[in-house]
Amino acid sequence: MCTVILLRRPGHDWPVLVAANRDERLDRAWDPPAPWWPEAPGLVGGRDRSAGGTWMALGPSGVIAAVLNRPGSLGPAQGKRSRGELPLMAAGAPSAAEAARRIAALPAEEWRPFNMVVADAAEAHFIRGLGAGRPEAMALGEGLSMVTAHDPNDPTSPRTRRHLPRFRAEPPPDPGAGDWSAWQRLLADGGFDPAIGPAETLNVPPTNGFGTVSSSLLALGTAGARRWLFCAEPPGSAPFRPVALPGAA
Repeated sequence: MCTVILLRRPGHDWPVLVAANRDERLDRAWDPPAPWWPEAPGLVGGRDRSAGGTWMALGPSGVIAAVLNRPGSLGPAQGKRSRGELPLMAAGAPSAAEAARRIAALPAEEWRPFNMVVADAAEAHFIRGLGAGRPEAMALGEGLSMVTAHDPNDPTSPRTRRHLPRFRAEPPPDPGAGDWSAWQRLLADGGFDPAIGPAETLNVPPTNGFGTVSSSLLALGTAGARRWLFCAEPPGSAPFRPVALPGAA
């Protein structure tokens, strides 16, 4: 189970901020964000070496796309396409609205159940694929949205119930000044109630070969400004470093 936190602030110099922790099997090889796909010029994302797709990508038009598992759907399945294809499809779109339309037109049964977040500087969408019919897309409004294996801001998610109020209580990052300290601290939080278990934590400790493996902080600004900071290990154990973004203002 991964986590994506998105803050929408229409009219702000940095109208979209994103924080994300990636949870994955520790033995699944991957590469950090870079332009790995020559057939998609200007698209940057982390690469899953197993299937060639990505968990998160930023396209040349400033579209961010991230994919997450739904409950009980971890890992690949025979006869199903890799969910890592989906952010590549979406991030290559000219806008978040078009990205949502493209994903919502797909036959959902070709993939295991998934959640997606797509955003650009103007709008953001949540997309839910349930393994049948067509994926469902809905707009994400102003303010904070937290997506896990569950729907946005779903209080039945232990992780959302614990951490969404914490993000809301902190001052937003200031990408222009390079200050992401509050969100970095929250992403590194490995605490949880022992009665609930690691499902409540944002920074999942290694458990049965699974855990948090990397973390991202992204910002979309006006006039094409973009920032992506990436931590190639569990947050709190290594620094966040800038990702080179072709064409970013």
